[in-house]
Amino acid sequence: MYNPIPNAPDEYIHLDGLDETAIYTDAENGKKYGGDLLVNSGWHFVNKSDNQSLIIVLKNNFTEEKTMSLDLNNFTNNQNEKSNIKSDRKLRIGIIGTGGISGGHIKSYLAQPDAEIVAGCDLIPGKAEKKFAEFEIKDAKYFTDYKEMIDTVPMDAVSVCTYNRTHAECAIYALEHGLNVLLEKPMSVTLDEAVAIRRAEKKSDKIVSVGFQPRFDANMKMIKKIVQSGELGRVYYVQTGGGRRHGIPVSWTDTFIQDDKAGLGALGDIGCYSIDLVMNALGNPKPLTVTGTATDYFGTTPEAYSQVGRPECAKMFSVDDFASAYIRLEGGIILDFRIAWYMHLDTPGDTIIMGTKGSLRVPSTDCWNGTFDKPLKIYHDVAGEPVETVIPLLPATKDLWNRKIRSFLDAIITGGKAPVPTDEIIYNQAILDGIERSSKCGHEVSIEIPGI
Repeated sequence: MYNPIPNAPDEYIHLDGLDETAIYTDAENGKKYGGDLLVNSGWHFVNKSDNQSLIIVLKNNFTEEKTMSLDLNNFTNNQNEKSNIKSDRKLRIGIIGTGGISGGHIKSYLAQPDAEIVAGCDLIPGKAEKKFAEFEIKDAKYFTDYKEMIDTVPMDAVSVCTYNRTHAECAIYALEHGLNVLLEKPMSVTLDEAVAIRRAEKKSDKIVSVGFQPRFDANMKMIKKIVQSGELGRVYYVQTGGGRRHGIPVSWTDTFIQDDKAGLGALGDIGCYSIDLVMNALGNPKPLTVTGTATDYFGTTPEAYSQVGRPECAKMFSVDDFASAYIRLEGGIILDFRIAWYMHLDTPGDTIIMGTKGSLRVPSTDCWNGTFDKPLKIYHDVAGEPVETVIPLLPATKDLWNRKIRSFLDAIITGGKAPVPTDEIIYNQAILDGIERSSKCGHEVSIEIPGI
């Protein structure tokens, strides 16, 4: 990790070595670039000098080089202004839903010096109190009705950590009452719900960020950098997915496998991660059509739960344990997708991104909710001969949850765009929705996203 700004505070050190909120000037032509644009376009910091007008050298992943300058006085003034906003008061946070996933939110909020958790809500009486006690949170208020919590407790934002089926209603009510929302994935169960969330967000002038923390991992970022650099040429085919050999998630809760609570099974639990991995790398092209299937061959059998000793779960199971799809994306790209909670196979295949100049192989994982443990590999030609280039594995980003929470808080403070915005994730939701619809009707379906 590099810090291109001498003596800058730790919170402004970025993995890519660039402050994404700053403006950089090309030393050759005077053209100005936002730090976020440089990072997203695959540029990274490689060298600096410590004079008053900071000169840094940037390279993209393969060939080009830029020399940029940044006025340190301007940087200092900007950061002081941001610090004043932060020190004004702590952001007041509420937690809606205090099941297992809420623990990651709570732990990361508590690590932020400018945030405090002031309220918690869960349908089950006493559950919020018990969860908060695990983290020694004091002086918070507790509710079993999220509307009552929002109506009575002054807050700046909420984390929605509820069942998938209630993501939309909780997020929309919070937005209608002037709150920013960190919404756990999947964004919702249906496309209609996702559209409703986006409309409420636009009307409220607040932000919704969706909980895809893998986007903050160094190796996940490298995938996007490679694709966006143009090294692969025009991408025309993508294969992605993953899954678990035996891994229906019932060891700590039943809610993942019940349609009235989860709405989606493997699709919504781990499938959305796999889809976001490639959609984010591709720049989120619009999905056009889907041919898909979702099945429950294993979840409805007692044998699927032998390792956790819960055969009774077979009678509760009412979602998918496997799904596959063939998705046509804007730009002539084909997305070939499969995901599983349970299968008689170690993996349904690596993620592969094929282009006219080269192809990228990403080693498969069972979940895609973090990083991966094997190097990336690019297949391309050099002087007419086929070669393979191994991209060294970067150290895994250990604090993904803190980055997810920190980026959300920073967006609230600065009035910036949500770090994982709904205008991107709605395409993810449209694909999930399309797979479900296609599976039920037995043929290809079109994807039509209403205007917001």
